[in-house]
Amino acid sequence: MADTETVLRTVLDGWQTAVNAHDPERVASSFTDDAIFQGLNPYSVGPGGVAQYYATQPVGLTAAYTILETRRPADDLVLGCLSVDFAFTDRPTLPVHLCVMARQVGDDWFISHHQVSHLA
Repeated sequence: MADTETVLRTVLDGWQTAVNAHDPERVASSFTDDAIFQGLNPYSVGPGGVAQYYATQPVGLTAAYTILETRRPADDLVLGCLSVDFAFTDRPTLPVHLCVMARQVGDDWFISHHQVSHLA
């Protein structure tokens, strides 16, 4: 059984690469079919809403994350609390906290819950 940080890094590295490439469909492929997604706008359920959200983000947006805490509430679930810096080409970096739940589906892991908290 992979440790919690390895699971999160595997899922989040794919998410980060897709965000940094401004590839909304690839970002969405990191999520389960029933994922609850809360960015800085109203929430959505499923990859379609994730793709729509990231399609509205500016070209040049990049994400850099640091894992702060992890937990494994069940064998097929990993919870992570992260610090994420979203950098832009035309404005200051936006620091946020991100809570994610990764769920194992078959042999792979996907994001099943994603909630951003804006830091004041």
